[in-house]
Amino acid sequence: MANVVTLGCRINTFESEIFKEKLAHLDNVIIVNTCAVTGEAERQCRQTIRKLRKENPQAKIIVTGCAAQIAPQKYAAMDEVDLVLGNKEKTEIEKYINGEVSEKSVVGDILSYDDYDKYVITSFEGRQKAFVQIQQGCDHRCTYCIIPYARGNNRSVEKDRIIKQICELLSNGFEEICLTGVDICSYQPSFSDLVESILNEIPELPHLQFGSLDPAAIDEKFINLTADPRMPDHYHLSIQAGDNLVLKRMRRRHLREDVIALCHNIRKVRPQATFGSDFICGFPTETEEAFENTCKLIDEAGIDKLHVFPYSERSGTPASLMPQVPVEDRKRRAKILRAKREE
Repeated sequence: MANVVTLGCRINTFESEIFKEKLAHLDNVIIVNTCAVTGEAERQCRQTIRKLRKENPQAKIIVTGCAAQIAPQKYAAMDEVDLVLGNKEKTEIEKYINGEVSEKSVVGDILSYDDYDKYVITSFEGRQKAFVQIQQGCDHRCTYCIIPYARGNNRSVEKDRIIKQICELLSNGFEEICLTGVDICSYQPSFSDLVESILNEIPELPHLQFGSLDPAAIDEKFINLTADPRMPDHYHLSIQAGDNLVLKRMRRRHLREDVIALCHNIRKVRPQATFGSDFICGFPTETEEAFENTCKLIDEAGIDKLHVFPYSERSGTPASLMPQVPVEDRKRRAKILRAKREE
């Protein structure tokens, strides 16, 4: 079996399982599924590639994923790399591994790609919970995020294919299914309708979970569905900040008041519900007062689990061109925020 090294998000985890099943017959091949969410993530990708080459001098190393899509020339220039494939091309990875192309880098325009890998996986190696991809890409352009340029525009998996994928995994013993994607709440034609269909059409499903949920896209129907005992007790919301001006500069689509109302309304339907979120500390132009608003939001909304990150400039994003907060202030604020749930 090809050795698949996964860096980054749950979508990469799902796609790596596709690689493992498609390439089960291959030996001495290493697939590195990269992440580009931050500059640090890219640095770790390059470090991992160099380590893999040192440990496997005779292996064929293929680099794909978001970092490969955004900066293919950077990875093609590495002596340790044999082949670079974009996020479009990796859906046909077996073709490229079989030597049907002579170029070292094959990376197309992801923004013109309107499809996705239709392979139905049967398992998740070493896991009890299975991820099911329901959509790809993102039509929003948050000012700090490079991912739409790595994953392309929003495109949704057909409902029947999602049902088939979940049933396949359930038949192989998985009991927890987590819906994942770049922006799952943008599933078309309707995210809440999809969730309702899954619950209705798969009564044997024990537990349904979700990746990050966009507070701006959660409707009343989804809130009412949280009453179903198979729905989770914990929801991860993509909040990022608790100050309305900072949220506007991030180009987020919600206000702090929307987050508070959403948490309150879900708890009315599911009293035991808890919430987590990612927060960026020290986003460009963030003042001490704006940071204090984020601290207050956590208490006002009752956010139980925090994923805190000091802001990291991402080349190619509008936020990287805005007035920057000193790095020491970013780190200090992140430390304060992390401590809020350690009290």
